[in-house]
Amino acid sequence: MLTFKSITARDAATLRRYYENCDYALCEYSAGVKFMWRNLLHYTWTEAAGCLIVRCESEGRVSFDYPVAGPEGDEEAALSAIESYCIEHGIQPEISIVPEKKAPILLARYPYVRVSNIRTWQDYLYYKEDLQLFAGRRYSGQRNHIKKFRKQWPDAEFRPISAKADAAAIQQFWADFEAEFPKDSSGKAMTELALSKKMMSMPDKPWILRGGMFDGDKLIALSFCEKCGETLIIHIEKALYSYTGVYPAMVQAEVEAFGDGCTWVNREDDAGDRGLRTSKLQYGPAKLAAKYHFLPQNELLRHVAEIPELKTERLTLSAITEADIPAYNVLVLDGDRNRWWGYDDVGGLGAPVTERSFYDVAEHDFEKRLAVNFAVRLDGKLIGEAVLYNFDYRGGAELGCRIDKAYAGNGYGTEAFQAAAEWGLYQVNLSRVVAKCYRENEASYKMLSSCMCRSGEDDTFFYFEKLV
Repeated sequence: MLTFKSITARDAATLRRYYENCDYALCEYSAGVKFMWRNLLHYTWTEAAGCLIVRCESEGRVSFDYPVAGPEGDEEAALSAIESYCIEHGIQPEISIVPEKKAPILLARYPYVRVSNIRTWQDYLYYKEDLQLFAGRRYSGQRNHIKKFRKQWPDAEFRPISAKADAAAIQQFWADFEAEFPKDSSGKAMTELALSKKMMSMPDKPWILRGGMFDGDKLIALSFCEKCGETLIIHIEKALYSYTGVYPAMVQAEVEAFGDGCTWVNREDDAGDRGLRTSKLQYGPAKLAAKYHFLPQNELLRHVAEIPELKTERLTLSAITEADIPAYNVLVLDGDRNRWWGYDDVGGLGAPVTERSFYDVAEHDFEKRLAVNFAVRLDGKLIGEAVLYNFDYRGGAELGCRIDKAYAGNGYGTEAFQAAAEWGLYQVNLSRVVAKCYRENEASYKMLSSCMCRSGEDDTFFYFEKLV
């Protein structure tokens, strides 16, 4: 099971091991973005199946980057690990910032999924040669600005800078920049400025490409770049507004200095800011890089508005009601019998047991479309439970059934299990129902063998499945 940890300075080498050769060409797949926004977006990370998996939490929602595979990485296994993590934590899997080349994989993976690609977050991708040369008629404006800049400040030069060696110049730049910074800037702009300062003070590392434009000893513009695959990602570009033309001059110079071996330059998204959008479009992007957001949905979300009533020869399966609470509590709290259930109902509560505890859990799970708890009834009385749960968002779900010990041995479990399985497969459009039983549980093994196929075993369980 996945265990995520916060991003610290010590993790830079690990992150870069994945991002260094990553060809997604999106700014989020870089160490710079992860470090810059780690506290606001609550980035955490782990490794699984030879892949880097990053978890993000923003505005109360949890999402995951598409896995970044190492040399021996298995993306399919990493996606399965994300899905298992979500099932365990009772959340929908959200795969966000998905590069266009990976979107078909997820479209084929999930039978039901909501997909979005919001313009606001699309990255601006430029051909390196375009920004390096500014050749052609469409770049006449940039060339004119650069000529004016060079005419007024002929000795200005761009060079790599060091957080340590150039600390005084960088500190003075921020003072000069803030003096020119618009006083009515938005909170988002102020936050980005504060984060930029932190990034520019990070200790020097080979992957950090920092550069500055100097007018003599005065630093008048600075940048923070990073190479990921064939893309030069520009995380930070700041310049003194009083130096007219310095921005295109710096863009040209930083691409010349740091873009060797790159095909693309990524100047990140505009976050919906009108001024940034106008500026970035003026530089003639080759394309806007899509960032797809995938929100898989299970079959309950799509097909089940309320728990139905199912009829068998002897039984009725229907929603658990408040009138069932006493009988349901007896069933759930039968520790001797439920040692074979495979789930600790009491431990799963995470809170003291009350009279309504187990009923409330069942009701909550259906409201969130995480599970369907059927009361198994004989002549109207609750004698057991059948639960369809652990939806894998790929057409599969797990089924469990338990019968009160007073009614055991009459085939009620098999009858209820078959009814719930048939409903899931043919009414809810599942393609696969799975189940398991403890190796020592001969009764369950016999029941499952009668209506499902063995699919495997381990030291603890026998596993079964039914496919359509």
